Amino acid sequence: MVMPLLSAAVPDMLEFQYELESKAVKWYETTDIINVFFSIPLMEECRPQFAFTWRGVQYTWNRLPQGWKHSPTICHGLIQSALEQSEAPELLQYIDDIIIWGNTDEEVSEKGKNIVQILLKAGFTIKRSKVKGPAQEIQFLGIKWQDGRHQIPMYTINKITAMTLQTSKKETQAFLVILGFWRMHIPNCSLIVSPLCQVTWKKNDFKWGPEQRQAFEQIKQETVCAVAIGPVRAGPDVKNVLYTAAGENGPTWSLWQKAPGETRGRPLGFWSRGYRGSEAHYTPAEKEILAAYEGVRAASEVIGTEAQLLLAPRLPVLGWVFKGRIPSTHHATDATWRKWVTLITQQAEIGNPNCPGILEVIMDWPEGKDF
Repeated sequence: MVMPLLSAAVPDMLEFQYELESKAVKWYETTDIINVFFSIPLMEECRPQFAFTWRGVQYTWNRLPQGWKHSPTICHGLIQSALEQSEAPELLQYIDDIIIWGNTDEEVSEKGKNIVQILLKAGFTIKRSKVKGPAQEIQFLGIKWQDGRHQIPMYTINKITAMTLQTSKKETQAFLVILGFWRMHIPNCSLIVSPLCQVTWKKNDFKWGPEQRQAFEQIKQETVCAVAIGPVRAGPDVKNVLYTAAGENGPTWSLWQKAPGETRGRPLGFWSRGYRGSEAHYTPAEKEILAAYEGVRAASEVIGTEAQLLLAPRLPVLGWVFKGRIPSTHHATDATWRKWVTLITQQAEIGNPNCPGILEVIMDWPEGKDF
């Protein structure tokens, strides 16, 4: 085995999730290749760059070392190449983790056996204990999947809620890293944890005060109530509604979807952030449009730019946007306004002005009702 060029790229985790969400199926199976880096030999001429000294004796790696920064990319590319050359069934791969899906356990089991044989033939090691499924509910890359929906595993929720008050920047950063991976499941997550983020900034001294304690306890409670997200459906009869709001501390937005035959809308994600720089001085109308702009951007990453997106209206100002008007009095630059107008009008439509656009209405969206 030679060391390949870095032609492959490890997929982005969010894009990976969006892709798997679109597979609204009943059965899953996962495969984890064991000791995958050490199963990849290094070319003889490449080994000197991996030399090291231990107790006065010089050694070198003859297998791909696990801690090298390019190892995940090389590993991902080699596995991907082996699967593609053998025309493996449809799957998603993240380095050495693979997931397949189907509508029956027999279908998934047959696909899984095919993939295992391809990997064994390519020189990788597969243990039966590392093959999970077929199952209707499965955990993959730390995420619980069922019917194309993903949610926070209970052990992760328990881990977050069991954490005690933070005593340093490092501890707080570790807590935020764990939480950040699940932020799309928790409404207003970024705004809630803002006081915690502030104490981790390099310019600030660590000070755990009442505001931090309140935010810490609130986000733990919100984590317990976190909702499952997905699946992402496609098609002309699927309705996608973006609900946006300009809060006191920053914009919030959430994406909801209702497919034919469903009596209730399903959430596809929740987002929030604080105002940045001059945004805090925008007019109320500009803040509403900023929220819509950020919402459309985020929604496009989930459902794509071709899907129809309806904006649940809050202010008549959205009507100005769809007419391409820029008010005479505004704080944002003309260039910013043009950016807002272009994106929103290209990728979204305004809903029925008589609809309040509240989450409860979206969740209980009757069949045949127009937005």
